[in-house]
Amino acid sequence: MLTHRLERSIVIQARPETVFRFFTDSERWAKWWGAGSTIDARPGGKVFILHPGGVETLGEVIEAQPPSRIVFTYGYATGKPIPPGASRVTITIDAFDDATRLHLLHEFDDAAARDHHVQGWRFQLSVFANTVANEVFADAAKVVDGWYEAWTVTDDQAREEAFAKVASPDVAFRDRYSTLHGLTEVSTHAGAAQRFMPGITLRRDGEIRQCQGMILSGWIAEGKEGFSGNSVFVMTPDGRIKSATSFSV
Repeated sequence: MLTHRLERSIVIQARPETVFRFFTDSERWAKWWGAGSTIDARPGGKVFILHPGGVETLGEVIEAQPPSRIVFTYGYATGKPIPPGASRVTITIDAFDDATRLHLLHEFDDAAARDHHVQGWRFQLSVFANTVANEVFADAAKVVDGWYEAWTVTDDQAREEAFAKVASPDVAFRDRYSTLHGLTEVSTHAGAAQRFMPGITLRRDGEIRQCQGMILSGWIAEGKEGFSGNSVFVMTPDGRIKSATSFSV
């Protein structure tokens, strides 16, 4: 009997249907397990994972209810630490605020085998969350560029429209001189910056860094000598900016 349980929950900045695709599409499955891994996400379908070093995990899908639940057996082709069919994995996915909560339940018949997998799942689900984020936020650099460009627009209506293309309606912005909420307030503040510092423009400095929907970007203000800094962006699951915090250096 599978009396020993390992459970873990994570929140992913993506829609449930987007998250579930990584359990039904072999190309996406392989992105977070490793090249050559495959899954046939229907009852009786085969699960195959090719780990680094050539270790193989085998399984069979027991249940599949897109986009909320998939259950499959899990074991190793070599029989160590658990043979094929000797454990069961249940993945449950549900909406959580504007993101997704994934819950893992891995059931074993042996406590030592369960304990052996604690760190493995901690690592693997982190890889999974970033793999999903890499797809959802593939255009993040363009979105960040659009944010900086919007700050340089002098016409009020055009500026708010520019912000609306890249930011959510309730976007929040903070720096040492601002605590703002909503597109209109951010756009009005950017217009004031143009009046007090006419001709100033912002641009991204270097490549962005993205981790699970949070983005770090350097920036430079041209037209004001020595004015530069970094911004931290939090993204919505539809790829727009939910909040921005700016640090001048």
